[in-house]
Amino acid sequence: MSEPADLRPLALAGAGVGAMWAATSADPRVWAVAAASAVGCAGWAWWRRSAFWLAVAVVIVGLGAGGAWRSGALATGPVVDLAADRAAVVAQVRLAGSSRLRAASGVRPALWTGGGRLLAVEGRGSAWSTGVPVDVVVSGEDAAAWGALAPGTVVETRARLELADPGEAAVVVVRAREPPIVRAPPSGPDAAVAAVRAGLRAASAPLGPDARALVPALVFGDTSGVDDDLAEQFRRTGLTHLTAVSGANLTLLLVFLRVVAVRIGVRGRWLTGVLLAGVAAFVAVCLGEPSVVRAAAMGVVGMAALGRGSRPGRGVRYLATAVLGVVLVDPWLSRSVGFWLSAVATFGLLWWGRPWTDALARWLPRPVGEAVAVALAAQVATEPVVVWLSGRVSMVGVLANVVAAPLVGPATVLGVAAAVLSVVWLPAAVACAWLAGWCAQAIAQVARLGAALPGAAVEWPASPVTIALFAAACTVAVVLLPRVLVRPWLCVPLAVALVVSLGVVPPRPGWPPGAWAVVVCDAGQGDATLLNAGGGAAVLIDAGPEPAALAQCLTRLGVHAVPLVVLTHLHADHVGGLPGLAGLEVRSVLTSAVRTPASGDALVTGVGVPRATAASGQVWTVGDVRLAVLFAPAGPVGPDAAGEGESSGENDASLLVRADVAGVSVLLAGDAEEGGQAARLREAGAALDVDVLLVPHHGSSRQSPEFLTATTPQVALVSVGAGNDYGHPTQKTLTTVARLGAAVARTDEQGSLAVARVAGELRLTTGG
Repeated sequence: MSEPADLRPLALAGAGVGAMWAATSADPRVWAVAAASAVGCAGWAWWRRSAFWLAVAVVIVGLGAGGAWRSGALATGPVVDLAADRAAVVAQVRLAGSSRLRAASGVRPALWTGGGRLLAVEGRGSAWSTGVPVDVVVSGEDAAAWGALAPGTVVETRARLELADPGEAAVVVVRAREPPIVRAPPSGPDAAVAAVRAGLRAASAPLGPDARALVPALVFGDTSGVDDDLAEQFRRTGLTHLTAVSGANLTLLLVFLRVVAVRIGVRGRWLTGVLLAGVAAFVAVCLGEPSVVRAAAMGVVGMAALGRGSRPGRGVRYLATAVLGVVLVDPWLSRSVGFWLSAVATFGLLWWGRPWTDALARWLPRPVGEAVAVALAAQVATEPVVVWLSGRVSMVGVLANVVAAPLVGPATVLGVAAAVLSVVWLPAAVACAWLAGWCAQAIAQVARLGAALPGAAVEWPASPVTIALFAAACTVAVVLLPRVLVRPWLCVPLAVALVVSLGVVPPRPGWPPGAWAVVVCDAGQGDATLLNAGGGAAVLIDAGPEPAALAQCLTRLGVHAVPLVVLTHLHADHVGGLPGLAGLEVRSVLTSAVRTPASGDALVTGVGVPRATAASGQVWTVGDVRLAVLFAPAGPVGPDAAGEGESSGENDASLLVRADVAGVSVLLAGDAEEGGQAARLREAGAALDVDVLLVPHHGSSRQSPEFLTATTPQVALVSVGAGNDYGHPTQKTLTTVARLGAAVARTDEQGSLAVARVAGELRLTTGG
């Protein structure tokens, strides 16, 4: 007889996670809600004579009180007081966990971020010993020196302390102001871990760029070598979990370790001990970060459930126990979206993995059926959370995971072998890494090919109502799938339809707009604005950073001709998308006299159409569009034009353009900063008064309040990439614009933005 399904352990685990989330929120209002929930559960338990609801109340009170005590203990003391005052100190820190070094780009300096523990502080004539967790941030020329340090190193530096954001595990942010002074190298265990990680990187060094970055990521979650482009391809195809430390990584390693141990005769408790030692080694080599603790717990749940016959009810009890154990070890993981996704995915695998595999195995080879069922169960379970976070549904995720699945195991196991051998005999490690690299390169190709498909993802608005509707659709799918998976005559046509749909650009709900005068394309971290010239033609102001994003925006709007392209300046985030105009009718490109940087100038030349130089006072008429150049620099800019280097000078030399189209006036100032905006205010005067403002420089903090006030917009649009490293747009700028009475919309949250005048009123339509 099958074990009856009992989801009450998960309810207890959910209550525990919610209690820890409230306890670490640092918000008394949230604590009050948690306390009221505990009282409500206790009252219901008394009314119904229910031991279960009493247990829920006890879990909320017990874990909530424990989490609040731990959170409160860290949030008080002299070090926290110094951080509240942003004091300058001499700090001694033991580095821990993984770090990230971001190279300098344009006006953006190099940046190094890492974690650690603050051991000692000297400041304001006193000294303290402490042990609070901290985040360390270093910018500028010193970042490279910090990036060379191994975890476990004790360093000393002059720094400014700041309070971390509420709810973060790190209490204090240490902003270092000088290169690190090493006071102690990593200890024995830390040194061994550093040697293994460095050995794998050394063994992977001869591989191609993608493989060299992915092998350490697949094995240890070391994503320091994964560039932004590859990371985006993995996100779009639902393969990001492969480059992060996950329970799947640990499960693969434990399966391999178990096979080897059994082959050499290890049995019983000794076998359990070997597997537990494997878990401990995995956590240590992955630097013991919270995400690793989460992955270890989920991996052990998977192994335990498999060892007990994969009964869903028993597996759910293991999962609930693991979830409670994780938040007891680290209460701040209750606030981690990665933790939620990991737990939900594990539930999907435990609850649906086996029955869906059995259904597919009736007509498919079992390994194939298992690969499809595992990918499908994980995606159905996690997709509502993913859609809430990203605003899109991955259509290629299941297919990409099924294709990549056979490659993950060999890449991971061979990568582990390379890491171990690297501290013994590097040539053997290089050979293993080379084999692992072949698998990693194939996974990268799956991600790149999948992301390139037009229908790889469908935009889905992330509002409470739409997410609820999507969750309901997933629930219906869960009910229907067992009946579908056993019938090949249903599965095969559905699979073919899915594959065919990947080659079609999916429509967005409510997009394209029925009427539009101005559209700011969702082009990532850059600007690309279209002005409707009529008859399927448009004037393009800047081209954004990515050709594919620009081409997709043009296609969805039905634009087949771009008579005029205006480039405010030649930085990559404004000209990188020019190749996306291939195949369209382009007659002229208008730029300023500034022809730097050379890379941007070369892209303009590559368009292969006549190029004109803008001058202040010029007026262009293209179809229904009247375009006035309010400001254009007379010649090249020097490196100190804006006081912050050549790139900032180029920003301030951006063209200032006003366009009037179909009863809508719009102002575009490129990336002009405070100084450039002040100069334009003096020169342009009343011409700055418009209906629509494209907020300069992607909403950065470098704005002139007087310039923004002079524009008096009804609608302010911000073209900005989601999760960008610049911190755009800043809250300061958003607040300033909102105080002008403008409706504010941004591409990172709402997709492409369209404005039209309908019945005398401005209408804003969002693509997301």
